[in-house]
This record gives sequence, C-alpha cells and structure tokens, in this order.
Amino acid sequence: MDGSGRQRFIIDLPDQEAALALAGQGETTLRKLSDLTGTQLILRGLQLAIEGRPSQLERAAGLVELLRPFWSEGQAVTPVDIQTSLQALDTGRSDEHRGLSDQVLARSQSGKLLRPRTLRQKQYVEAMERHDLTLALGPAGTGKTFLAVVQAVRLLQERKIERIVLTRPAVEAGERLGFLPGDLQQKVDPYLRPLYDALHSLLSSERTATLIEKGIIEVAPLAYMRGRTLADAFVILDEAQNTTCAQMRMVLTRLGENSRMVVTGDPTQVDLPHGQLSGLVEAAQVLDGVEGIAICTLTAADVVRHPLVQRLVQAYARSDAKQPGRR
Repeated sequence: MDGSGRQRFIIDLPDQEAALALAGQGETTLRKLSDLTGTQLILRGLQLAIEGRPSQLERAAGLVELLRPFWSEGQAVTPVDIQTSLQALDTGRSDEHRGLSDQVLARSQSGKLLRPRTLRQKQYVEAMERHDLTLALGPAGTGKTFLAVVQAVRLLQERKIERIVLTRPAVEAGERLGFLPGDLQQKVDPYLRPLYDALHSLLSSERTATLIEKGIIEVAPLAYMRGRTLADAFVILDEAQNTTCAQMRMVLTRLGENSRMVVTGDPTQVDLPHGQLSGLVEAAQVLDGVEGIAICTLTAADVVRHPLVQRLVQAYARSDAKQPGRR
C-alpha cells in the first residue's frame, strides 16, 4: 500500500493466449475494466497487476475472476461478458453467474465454445431442455434463434431426435413470390437465411447441405407445415411475431410424438397488416401457465451483438412507450 491508500493485487495467467484474450486488441478490454472499476490494470508478461483502493481492488479482482472462464481458454472477452459479469457482481449473483461457464452447449466451426451469455439466456436453455414447447420472446440479438438451433443440433447429435425442422413465415414476400426468379425454394431462401447461418456456424455449410439433402434437416416456409405431423423432430418456428393467429394454432398442433418445438419472435417487430393480432402475442397470453410449456422473455440486457444494438433496442423501446399506438 502506498501513501494514498492504494494497493496492488496480482493475478497469474496460465499462458500467453489467455493474456492476449484478457487484454483485448490494443488492450481495449483492460482499459474498459479499468474505467468500470476505477482501478489500473497492468499486464506484464503472464502477470496482471490491479492497483487501486481496497474496495475498488476487490471489485476489479472479482470481475476478472468472473471472466476467467473466457480468457483462460483464450476466448476474447466481449462487452456483453463484462456487462453481465459486473451486473452479477454488483447484485450479489456471482455464484449463479459462474454457472454460465459450466454450461458449454457446443463448439462452433471456428473452435469457439458456445455458452449462454446471460442469466436469462441460461434460463432459456434450461427451459428448452425441460419442456416440449418453449416460447422465446425478445428483441433482435438476444440469441433466441441461435440458441434454439444449438439445442436442436445437440439433440440430433445425441440421437434423441431424428430430424430438425426449421420454419418461418415469409410475410414480406406475400403474393409477390410469384414474380421472383427461381423455384419456390429459391424464392423463400432469403427469408430463411438466418437459420442457415446458424446451422453453418455449427455444422459447416457442406455438412448442413448433406443433412438437408438427406432430409435430416428441413428448412421450409411456414406454408409447408399444414397437414403434417412432425414426430421425432425438433421444430423451430422463427420470426413467429409475423404469424397470424390461425397459422400459430396450425403449427403448434403439428407437434408429434417425441418432438419438441421452440417458437421465437419479437412482439415489437410485427409486419402483419395494421390491426391484425400476432399469433405469437396471442399464444403467449393463452398458453401462459399451461403445463409442459415454457414462456421465456429476453430483454435488451441480453443482446449479444454489437454493444450499439443494445442501446438501439433501448432507445426504440423508450420511443414506443411514449407512442403506444405506433408500431
């Protein structure tokens, strides 16, 4: 301790890869941690020195430790990781937050370990594991669709299901599909692209194409679901806020034996004609409390994209609150 009451705490890092991951590009992560905790973080070789007053030092060291599962494996620490860890630390939920690091869901094609990044995401994953039908409502970037695809691929690889069915409405296309070039599949593919992207990050584009060719993975517009019974399948209905009430009832009743379904959507982004009730909104109201069904709500705090996306979501939410009739 020096004359100003500042102290120093040392954390030993396992290897150079961990040091680089914790520091961030150009040491941006260290600077952010310093700004948030009022301490000074100095990296020298494989030692991280934290300098500050005792209370600040304790908070900074606790934050670095909560982030250990990421940097110790050489994975970059993101602003979302920092924000959720700091929030857990400040609200006394550190023990609960540590459980996030234990819940490795899969490894991406790039080698990145995939985990829930926030406590609500963790609850969402647990809901999908325990329930045959899960509704996930929340803004863009909260991982609703991606985590559902991860769960589906896990169950397929564990041979707990025989196929994956991914579907979403193509509301924007409407009757104009007939004027687009190509066959029907080519016409709707642009609307299904987010689902393909999630599959490619987990299975590679070549493996995904092979499974689609074999019918083990089916990516189809919502219209293809009518009249079918989907047994031994994991069904994901994406962008469900754009289903009509009739369409929602239709797809929910497709669920067959040994199947699970996840319905995702953002009730604030409805593209249906003005005044038409979204099937997702109705389902969340009607099915609340029904046994075997989980309804998970994610918020702007769960956005795991660029940090600016979270601020955008919050800004629009404030605007909508002031203008409730606007959509």
